[in-house]
Amino acid sequence: MAKFIAFNSLVLIIATFAFHCAIVNAKISSSMYINWGAHHCQMLGDDLQLVLDKSAGSGAQSKRTFLFGSFEMLIKLVPNNSAGTVTTYYLSSTGTKHDEIDFEFLGNVSGQPYIIHTNIYTQGVGNKEQQFYPWFDPTADFHNYTIHWNPNAVVWYIDGIPIRVFRNYQLKGIPFPNQQGMRIYSSLWNADEWATRGGRDKIDWTNAPFIATYRKFRPRACYWNGPLSIVQCAIPTKSNWWNFPLYSKLSAPKVDQMNSIRSKYMIYDYCKDTTRFKGVMPTECTLPQN
Repeated sequence: MAKFIAFNSLVLIIATFAFHCAIVNAKISSSMYINWGAHHCQMLGDDLQLVLDKSAGSGAQSKRTFLFGSFEMLIKLVPNNSAGTVTTYYLSSTGTKHDEIDFEFLGNVSGQPYIIHTNIYTQGVGNKEQQFYPWFDPTADFHNYTIHWNPNAVVWYIDGIPIRVFRNYQLKGIPFPNQQGMRIYSSLWNADEWATRGGRDKIDWTNAPFIATYRKFRPRACYWNGPLSIVQCAIPTKSNWWNFPLYSKLSAPKVDQMNSIRSKYMIYDYCKDTTRFKGVMPTECTLPQN
């Protein structure tokens, strides 16, 4: 877990810049750039600070596009009353038939826990949500959020603990994201029409600006170079280590970790929502995912 060194000094620097975007010899800037809200965001050192106020939110994206890999980011979420805000870290392709793998963090009123929202889209279709309460304070320090994506599965990790697996069951007719390159995106935005208690808790703008901090983005992944990458990025080579058999499924200790977290902290699983699907559950819900 990373430590937020010299927090007060950093706040002073941010105030000096008045939340205008500045890139200062930053490691994170070698991999990402600001794609919206640049008038009040900041890259400093190896930190990306996204800001939401009444004027706008903000966001960043990776400079490169990838197919398969391990995507690691340290994130410190908006503290105190974050109701109505959504902080995101996700992979996505483009177009109406896009693929997407999501971490979204739904803010809450002071004293209430965040909701960690996960989802996956294939060919433009999602509806595979799972949600968790954090077992830690995600605003007090940085925590590691990693998406591990290979031809066999997608795994969501928090601080090295897997919380969810979506396996490749294409042979059973279930779409899997393995044909489109994806970029990494992060954002902080106003979603108070739905994010907190279905939109009942609105953003309190007297608490603005809201700030989420990202640190040490590490994409260890295969670069997307067009359709040839569909084969090249799936080969288990030394450079494509995430494709090795070791990573084809979770180890028994990791399965135990995941099951423990899911039993204690999962608050929504689409595979248990029989009302939503009128009793006809998605096929993958009947198949092992670990």
